[in-house]
Amino acid sequence: MTEVGGFALVLHSHLPWLPHHGTWPVGEEWLYQAWAHSYLPLVDMLRRLGDEGARDVLTLGVTPILAAQLDDPYALRAMHDWLGNWNLRAQFAGVQWRGDDPRLREIAASEYRASAAALSEFEARWRHGFSPVLRPLVDGGVIELIGGPATHPFQPLLDPRLRAFALRLGLDDTALRVGRAPEGIWAPECGYAPGMETGYAAAGVQRFLVDGPALHGDTAFARTVGDSDVLCFGRDLEVTYRVWSPKAGYPGDNAYRDFHTYDHPSGLKPSRVTGRNVAPHDKKPYEPALAAEALQRHVHDFVDTVVRRLKELRDLHGRPGLVVSAYDTELYGHWWHEGPAWLEGVLRALPEAGVHVTTLRGAIDAGYVAGSVELPASSWGSGKDWRVWDGAQVADLVDDGAALQRDLLDLIDTTPASTGRDPVLDQVVREALLALSSDWAFMVTKDSAADYARRRAAVHGERYAELAALVRAGSTGRARARAGELRQVDGPFGGLDARALRTHE
Repeated sequence: MTEVGGFALVLHSHLPWLPHHGTWPVGEEWLYQAWAHSYLPLVDMLRRLGDEGARDVLTLGVTPILAAQLDDPYALRAMHDWLGNWNLRAQFAGVQWRGDDPRLREIAASEYRASAAALSEFEARWRHGFSPVLRPLVDGGVIELIGGPATHPFQPLLDPRLRAFALRLGLDDTALRVGRAPEGIWAPECGYAPGMETGYAAAGVQRFLVDGPALHGDTAFARTVGDSDVLCFGRDLEVTYRVWSPKAGYPGDNAYRDFHTYDHPSGLKPSRVTGRNVAPHDKKPYEPALAAEALQRHVHDFVDTVVRRLKELRDLHGRPGLVVSAYDTELYGHWWHEGPAWLEGVLRALPEAGVHVTTLRGAIDAGYVAGSVELPASSWGSGKDWRVWDGAQVADLVDDGAALQRDLLDLIDTTPASTGRDPVLDQVVREALLALSSDWAFMVTKDSAADYARRRAAVHGERYAELAALVRAGSTGRARARAGELRQVDGPFGGLDARALRTHE
């Protein structure tokens, strides 16, 4: 069968730093749900496909701050407890629903089987963290791993010095975990400002993602950016939005499990979507058979959409082109219960339809590259500009972040250099980077746990200010003690060395 073109699935795995910062409804529970329902099944699928001989299955973005959590001893112990609790809650639901609709009893039984399997998988493979699980997939060529800046900051709003530091820290951290620095990155929020490709080239980054409108929809090929050799890939929104868009997508089908409707005694989700305007108490019980029918329908629809798009691109350009379809990993399993099964169905069906499934790296090797481009300031957020992270709703966060950056660089430049690592300055920088996470502005603008987001930005900003004041006052003993306390709570990136921020030695 003649291949009609290439398809690159890119998954962006990211959560902000959550350990020790609340549990429910926002906090650690968010991490453990995504871990159980997205990361575990995704890795299981990739391992099985790899065992069958598949290579270049997809491009997996893992942000350094997420990797730090999935390797963190505290989070690993808590995740094991969470999985055990899930299993107990399923058993409880089986008793609670014993005399109810048989569909509810089957949901409880299914949850029990799923939780038991996840617990077994975690105990067998994950107890030492994500990195030992991820590395064989990278080394074996099953996936291409891409990274990003350390704490997922919105890079266009960073001082160039801090931007370069955060990127280098993130790349180095990934290298520590899997043995090599990634050649590609998912720029946080696909945020881009003209000239950033120069910094990417200096850091060894060879490719990155932008959203389709940044290329005016001309996403059929990777393109070099400006005068650099750095390549950008654009999301094909015509295809990507078949799955998930701001207004529609497969996960909203009436047959799929409803994310928002809980049985609060057990914490399980026993309902199907049923209808867009149906109240939670009127939603019908979830039926796996109906969901399976919808899933097959949506696998076929997506494959048909990709093939149709690739034929259009081939006719337009006179040669095969590329479709890049990119999503948050957490959509698959966490938000969309059936998502992992849909992913596997698509990845198996596309080659049968004559589509070359590959990675970003593989797309370059296959020749899906054409010319250069000058990119505008852009993101993948609302309006495809910076308004989500730099708009009126978050003007105070932007101003606070800018002031923090100026103060941090002044502190680093005016503090006498030490002969070795300074754990206080290291923690100062760590708290500053956590305060500058792009997640806080996103959550405020989208009114998604906005109070939590504002509190997190404030907490890290206050901890930064506390340590900075102790440094400037010369209170060495108190500063070291406080930095040690904070490191126990906010301790990602053991390789962080504040000296790399200095303009002088």
